[in-house]
Amino acid sequence: MRFRPCIDLHNGRVVQIVGSSLTDNKNEKTIINFQADRSSAEYACMYRADNLSGGHVISLGPGNTQAALNALRAYPGGLHIGGGVTPVNAALYLDAGASHIIVTSYVFKNGRIDMARLRALEKAVGKQRLVLDLSCRKSRHDYQVVTDRWQKYTDVRVNQETLAKLSDHCDEFLVHGVDVEGQCAGIESALVTLLGEYSPIPVTYAGGVKELADFDRVNTLGKGRVDLTIGSALDIFGGRVPYKDVVAWSENNLIQQNS
Repeated sequence: MRFRPCIDLHNGRVVQIVGSSLTDNKNEKTIINFQADRSSAEYACMYRADNLSGGHVISLGPGNTQAALNALRAYPGGLHIGGGVTPVNAALYLDAGASHIIVTSYVFKNGRIDMARLRALEKAVGKQRLVLDLSCRKSRHDYQVVTDRWQKYTDVRVNQETLAKLSDHCDEFLVHGVDVEGQCAGIESALVTLLGEYSPIPVTYAGGVKELADFDRVNTLGKGRVDLTIGSALDIFGGRVPYKDVVAWSENNLIQQNS
């Protein structure tokens, strides 16, 4: 298990939001926990200096292209990019330095996986550079993938069958527990356990981390196979968990894994 850093962008600024509040409805307001004074490139440079690779830049709506490109150029090969990526614009981000492309909404249509679109994207960027975002919300006994800024439910369940099927078309999974994303109220333990048990490829979980001890919880529940990204809880995003402690935890864990 390792720590994956993040850069979330909203209207060109680095932010942290309550995931379930993200909306296109002008009469509803996205709840922003934190808005940074530092640029996306400054965060990327910090992650680069601390040897934190495999993190992600996520564009939350329009107006973020330049900020995303700035971050990717500041850390070539160190970050993934997601949010509005298609076969048409994927090359723009890859050329800017993205190691992987993250997609969710593009490969879903009418609540289902559009395999033709998935194969087109896989052909355009290569399986080895493709990450599928399976961010989900709890629905009765299942976790259902949600798309379009986490506003639309699909009929796709995050389970052993889905993970096995989709792993043939991508290099990694990214999974936000949307119901707890940005709330610093605790992780989705059942989801982390599921991912650790059934994901046949690398997977990163995000959502609900409130303290450094959650790293140990995810490491245990995910059997060391589920990487973790956190945002709102970090002091660099206005939270209480020291970023330097997270970096140290990640470094020590990697040393233990390699010993």
